[in-house]
Amino acid sequence: MRSRTINGTGLIVAGLVATLAALIFPLWSYEDRSGTALDRLDAESVSTDFGPLSAQDREFITKVRLAGLWELPAGQQAEERGTTRAVRTAGEHLVQGHTFLDARVREVAARLSLELPSQPSPQQRDWLAELSGARGGTYDEQFANILRRAHGTVFSLVALVRANTRNSLVRGLADDANTTVLDHIKVLESTGLVDFDGLAKDAATSGPAGPVTRTPPPPGPTDSPDPAAPVTPSPTYPLPPAVSRPAPATR
Repeated sequence: MRSRTINGTGLIVAGLVATLAALIFPLWSYEDRSGTALDRLDAESVSTDFGPLSAQDREFITKVRLAGLWELPAGQQAEERGTTRAVRTAGEHLVQGHTFLDARVREVAARLSLELPSQPSPQQRDWLAELSGARGGTYDEQFANILRRAHGTVFSLVALVRANTRNSLVRGLADDANTTVLDHIKVLESTGLVDFDGLAKDAATSGPAGPVTRTPPPPGPTDSPDPAAPVTPSPTYPLPPAVSRPAPATR
């Protein structure tokens, strides 16, 4: 009889333990999997006198510095080796723009107590080596396309950081970087050597693959409607100037 009582008590205790485990495990499992984008933003941000500094902000500051470490010497090289006036002018813009940006990024990093790299990345050193081995028209084409591809990538990051940063110093640096990078994109495209088809294909292959869909052809011609007329005169607002702007290239 006593043995049966002990066995019954053991079953009850085991049942209670199993029930308690069933209640606790979901809570433990949820905590173990916590890590939303907001959680990561808070965990990876540090407080500064100029607002929170996120991991993305720090990556942006590093990339601005890295860009100058290889694009400035690439611009100096283009000033010497470019076979056309347009390529040499693009080189001038790179030298002036990254001299300006490098001073800005070192100032921002110092105020935020951030350490900056002193050497280009391995990929950037490969690009410089590729340009150093080219001559004549081949050099012109490689210079225009390698630099235009790199600037397109940085341009996307600048826009993302400028839209999302909570740090006032980073916002100012992003404004300056936006002005400089856009100037470099335009002057590189002005060489007439940029392979836009190649840029589009690179962008398509670097993104996530999706189902292939065919865009239907546009509809046939229809009667043109009357031109639109504004109901009331629209006011115009001048765009504000950039925080600061690199000096225009002169020769």
